[in-house]
Amino acid sequence: MADNVNNPTHYAGEIECIECIKAQMSYEEFKGYLRGNSLKYMWRYNRKNGMEDLQKAEWYLKRLQKEIQDHG
Repeated sequence: MADNVNNPTHYAGEIECIECIKAQMSYEEFKGYLRGNSLKYMWRYNRKNGMEDLQKAEWYLKRLQKEIQDHG
C-alpha cells in the first residue's frame, strides 16, 4: 500500500526532494518552507484529502521541530 505521507512514490530517486530543497535554501528560508507547507495542508484538509492532508501537515511540523532542535 502506498504511503503518500512518509514515502510518496512520485518522489522516488536517490536523493530526497526535500533534501535538495534544503540544500538550496538558507536555514531561515527552509524553516519558512516547512511552516508554509504545514499551514497549506491544514488549510485544505477539509476540502481535499482529509486525514492524509492532516498527516502531511503533521509531517512538515515535525520536520520543522527537528530542524530547530538540530540547529541549536
